[in-house]
Amino acid sequence: MSAPSSAPSAPAENAAAENDFLSPDAGQKPLGPTPSQSRFQVDLVAEAAAAADDKSPSSDASAAVPEAAETDPGAGGEEAKGRFRVVNFADPSGSASPASPEAPPAEGLQNGDTVMSETSLHSSTGGQHHYHYDTHTNTYYLRTFGHNTIDAVPNIDFYRQTAAPLGEKLIRPTLSELHDELDKEPFEDGFANGDELTPAEEGATKDAADSKGVVKFGWIKGVLVRCMLNIWGVMLFIRMSWIVGQAGIALSCLIVAMATVVTTITGLSTSAIATNGFVRGGGAYYLISRSLGPEFGGSIGLIFAFANAVAVAMYVVGFAETVVELLKGVDAVMTDEVNDIRIIGTITVILLLGISVAGMEWEAKAQIFLLIVLITAIINYFIGTFIPVKSKQASGFFGYDGSIMWENMGPDFRGETFFSVFSIFFPAATGILAGANISGDLADPQLAIPRGTLLAILITGIVYLGVAVSTGSCIVRDASGSLNDTVSAQFTNCTEASCNFGYDFSSCRSAEKGCSYGLQNDFQVMSMVSGFGPIITAGIFSATLSSALASLVSAPKVFQALCKDNIYPGLGMFAKGYGKNNEPLRGYILTFGIALAFILIGELNTIAPIISNFFLASYALINFSVFHASLANSPGWRPSFKYYNMWVSLAGAVLCCVVMFVINWGAALLTNVIVMGLYIYVSYKKPDVNWGSSTQALTYHQALTHTLHLSGVEDHIKNFRPQCLVMTGYPNSRPALLDLVHSFTKNVGLMICGHVRTGYRRPNFKDLATDQSRYQRWLLKNETKAFYTPVFAEDLRQGSQYLLQAAGLGRLKPNTLVLGFKNDWRDGDMMNVETYISMIHDAFDFQFGAVILRLKEGLDVSHIQGQDELLSSQEKSSGMKDVIVSIDTSKDSDADSSKPSSKTTSLQNSPAIQKDDEDDGKAPTQPLLRKDKKSPTVPLNVSDQRLLEASQQFQQKQGKGTVDVWWLFDDGGLTLLIPYLLTNKKRWKDCKIRVFIGGKINRIDHDRRAMATLLSKFRIDFSDITVLGDINTKPKKEHVTAFEEMIEPYRLKEDDMEQEAAERLKNSEPWRITDNEIELYRAKTNRQIRLNELLKEHSSTANLIVISLPLARKGAVSSALYMSWLEALSRDLPPILLVRGNHQSVLTFYS
Repeated sequence: MSAPSSAPSAPAENAAAENDFLSPDAGQKPLGPTPSQSRFQVDLVAEAAAAADDKSPSSDASAAVPEAAETDPGAGGEEAKGRFRVVNFADPSGSASPASPEAPPAEGLQNGDTVMSETSLHSSTGGQHHYHYDTHTNTYYLRTFGHNTIDAVPNIDFYRQTAAPLGEKLIRPTLSELHDELDKEPFEDGFANGDELTPAEEGATKDAADSKGVVKFGWIKGVLVRCMLNIWGVMLFIRMSWIVGQAGIALSCLIVAMATVVTTITGLSTSAIATNGFVRGGGAYYLISRSLGPEFGGSIGLIFAFANAVAVAMYVVGFAETVVELLKGVDAVMTDEVNDIRIIGTITVILLLGISVAGMEWEAKAQIFLLIVLITAIINYFIGTFIPVKSKQASGFFGYDGSIMWENMGPDFRGETFFSVFSIFFPAATGILAGANISGDLADPQLAIPRGTLLAILITGIVYLGVAVSTGSCIVRDASGSLNDTVSAQFTNCTEASCNFGYDFSSCRSAEKGCSYGLQNDFQVMSMVSGFGPIITAGIFSATLSSALASLVSAPKVFQALCKDNIYPGLGMFAKGYGKNNEPLRGYILTFGIALAFILIGELNTIAPIISNFFLASYALINFSVFHASLANSPGWRPSFKYYNMWVSLAGAVLCCVVMFVINWGAALLTNVIVMGLYIYVSYKKPDVNWGSSTQALTYHQALTHTLHLSGVEDHIKNFRPQCLVMTGYPNSRPALLDLVHSFTKNVGLMICGHVRTGYRRPNFKDLATDQSRYQRWLLKNETKAFYTPVFAEDLRQGSQYLLQAAGLGRLKPNTLVLGFKNDWRDGDMMNVETYISMIHDAFDFQFGAVILRLKEGLDVSHIQGQDELLSSQEKSSGMKDVIVSIDTSKDSDADSSKPSSKTTSLQNSPAIQKDDEDDGKAPTQPLLRKDKKSPTVPLNVSDQRLLEASQQFQQKQGKGTVDVWWLFDDGGLTLLIPYLLTNKKRWKDCKIRVFIGGKINRIDHDRRAMATLLSKFRIDFSDITVLGDINTKPKKEHVTAFEEMIEPYRLKEDDMEQEAAERLKNSEPWRITDNEIELYRAKTNRQIRLNELLKEHSSTANLIVISLPLARKGAVSSALYMSWLEALSRDLPPILLVRGNHQSVLTFYS
């Protein structure tokens, strides 16, 4: 057993400990491992120190003390990233480490159970040396309760995906290292299921290596501040009072509450996803893509990044408009209003870009400053509401008063509706993902995102409600601003609340005299009410600039994460990060360009609803993600945030969609079209990523549920499907067999590619599992809807019995065995023929149908160079060389499933792919494997050329031809069903079915009509029916002679020897044909020869012949005779399919 150890992962400790050992010192003990150190860290016990002094024979070995306390903190960590990182065990062979010549030799080394010499085990990540040693014979022990084993106790470092900032990844001892026999070298195990690193995660690993000095934010600075700034937009100061004027206090509170409900549900959903595992950078994109998969994630990521980029322009224009208003007030307009907005907007966005590019730390400081200004402005407003000023009364502000509150309680819509007012307010609530969008810059995203987001929603919601109630309670809807509009003595019919304070603003209601003050008319009413007006202007600046800054940071971060995952080709250049914080500078430049373009266009009223809809679409999908993950019931879905509910999340998703259409139905339709278009594109591209999404989990859940449901229902003839167990060997070794069966099972029935691996050596089950996943990927890559199932067995027959019994699941079990015809049966050992024929008998014993395909050129192309390439991009890592390794199976004794003959099998190449030791990541969109250019190419001989062409004939569209069905014996209808299914497929649809049946010369018309009636009742189209009246005619003499010559070597000839000798020979060679057999089955033999003559006469030009497979009684007909019948029947013909159902009906004409 190997006993690997790992290095301290604390930054202060160094990989130099691998090589530097101090000589033993009785008085010195190494420091105990810190929590971040490896669980394999070696400790020294007192006996070891004593052993160095007394040198008694009982001491196991003089031990070296790891130099843990004296390492140089600045040295490199690269070496420390090996499989178990640092190996500090004493060398059991007694030789000193090469780097430490001063280490003393071992003394009194005892022989324990097994003391193994030093071996080199190259790891999957680093290729470091590991020392095999036996713990019983050393005085070191591992600091766990299991001190005499290399078995590892639970440790967080075993579960990491990368050497992320949280700590380095360790790889636990593999099962092979703990379980395999000692004379075997332990296997290399890769990553656990689904732990392969995507390019983005690999990038994170590299970034983590030099992560010293990276700025990480807590929940207040990182999430709460950002969300509050983003939610408190300019809407708070210049639209909230107008909304109260239109909708009244009650409905305004309802509008705020509705928006808050949507954002709260989304916040809860975001919290659930964010706490279901470690969150990397990428915000909304990362959360959605890792939950719902790359299709939804990729589409939302792109539009979310774009929406944030355009939002920068919106907020900057809002800021520029306010500045231009101020300039107009002091008559300082530069050119005209529109161009001034463009000039100021451009300068502003350049300054914001400078702050962003300076780094997240500067950006965070700017955000905190802006938040202080914003909170000051809000406090300034509330203080102002309590200070009634006489001069402000003419503008509609009278201080808090019950009559004003009551008057403003109900709605007073003027040219608006409840939903139009709601659609104007809702964008003010859409900043809740500002914190989640910089998830990669948070110290603890799992804590920060839920706490910061939900608290921000609560605080901002309360402030919005407070502003709605306070403005509605102290400001009237209409005011003229004129001190002359007082209540005159002669008119006493003044009923408005302002009348109580001596003002009559009833004239504002008249159409010709519109007032410019009050809630309905003055957008700057909060500025007028506040204690000090300019602070509100500063608040407006702060709200717009902070939102613009948050969006300018969010867009590149989300876009960078999207590009790292390589979902859209051509965007990889934006994945590159710069500096210690991995800043997406290229993304910043792109976002700046988009924002600048929209600032210069200036048509933001049109674009604003689309942007709101983009945000809402991402909210809807975050909510749907939680519902979907809960519905899929995957064991991996276990968020530490428990305050969510799948149905509430679904309601949140529906609400988001409803709000999208309420805000602007046209924009909502456009958003849905864009999302679906991107979804379809990503689905079509099929990015090669596996993130364990809930879509995958739900697919499994549904498959399991439906399979179980199906197994509780009895089969019915109408639903019969040919479910084929095809003995292909390696799936790419018999293309014609694979293609033909796939033609009639695709989207109709189950297809399992069976492969029996035989051999005299001990079975290597790990190789079997690797092959299984590799060839399954090959089938998927070739769009073959089939499963690859390899088994190890003593011989081919035993393996096929295993498959016949165990392949499949519930009702998804094969019912038809498909074999390739054994063309070389006369060349090899006849026991292989015995095995082959026994497989057919076994199929019938298990109540299977049997199908045999024969091509005159043969089926097996595995010996032809280049046919064994595995077209699997998943096998290829990003730094891997294009190498195909061919293994000659004559050395590894893996016989092929349908070719027991040693002649051909010795040539068969078993494809394997050489993996690069240093790079186990898988590249999502790497090109397919190419053959190594240096490999020698041997020109094909004529027979191989023909074989290759024949093997590909079923991949091409079959032109106008025929499929000839020789339905000689009724097997339940399988002989007819297979051709029908074939001709339904695109490649075969131009072929007509011709039916041939046996009959008597005097009843030909009657038999033809009877068959035509049957076929029409079965609703099977046919072009012609031929009744063979001369089927029982004797075959030509030369053909009979040729048959007799063929079977001559396999006859027992018992009449020419003693009975005992004949029995002995028959027992040792059961395939031999007895004279008695030949006489008994002469008529059947003649029929096969005669049928071959008829086949050549009628079907020599057919695209495919389907004929009833002759049956041989088990135990009565020897395998050599049965094989000879099959040979005689099918030789020198176009592709022929010998079919025999299990004599249960598979066709019915009842509805």
